[in-house]
Amino acid sequence: MAVRTSPTTATAATPGQSLKLSVIIPCYNELHTIEPIIERVRTVGLAYEIVIVDDGSTDGTRDILHRLEAESHPDLRIVFHEQNGGKGAALVTGFSYAQGDIFLIQDADLEYDPRDYPKLIAPIQEGISPVVYGSRFLGGPRKAMNFWNMIANKLLTLATNILYNAILSDMETCYKVFRSDVVQGMKIHARGFEFEPEFTAKVLKQGIRIYEVPISYNGREWSEGKKIKWTDAPIALWTLLKYRFVN
Repeated sequence: MAVRTSPTTATAATPGQSLKLSVIIPCYNELHTIEPIIERVRTVGLAYEIVIVDDGSTDGTRDILHRLEAESHPDLRIVFHEQNGGKGAALVTGFSYAQGDIFLIQDADLEYDPRDYPKLIAPIQEGISPVVYGSRFLGGPRKAMNFWNMIANKLLTLATNILYNAILSDMETCYKVFRSDVVQGMKIHARGFEFEPEFTAKVLKQGIRIYEVPISYNGREWSEGKKIKWTDAPIALWTLLKYRFVN
């Protein structure tokens, strides 16, 4: 699916320019965290809008979002998928609804801290790079993640660097921040977690050098609702290989 954004908002940054920030939150069965993450985003005070895409939740999350929608919060834009399509599908929908100049992907599970927003958007506002990743491996405070999760992340990032001549430290990070024109017209086929390697591959193939900044990370356990599985790793690797050689 090709991502379309408003041509009036996709503007190149110049140093010091103030750009509108769209925070895009894909959400699936996050009953206990969806309202806290919205409040955390608001507390930072940088978001022009918060775009939430509920991806077919069945645990009561939709009831909360319907209530928030009925309350007509001016900073909230809420979209509902009738069936679960996956993170990639939710993000493509979010991109099509977002109206800001900068898109920032925020998970709904409280693993990533919105207080990192200022340093994530600064390189874009200053004209350093149109794409910024928040890295969990550059020395920021973090809760120790599962060992095999770390190994999978490191191997996938290494594969990205070898295949695309990059020096990333954390390809699989949630915090991907970019000017809206980066995805304008980009065809994103990913439906699930393979969004991360597909988006990264297509950004790097555009000749864009991704800028990384250290972020904090408070990873949760599978018993707490973590959704990514070991089976997503080979799919991610195949995605990296495929888009290295396919336009």
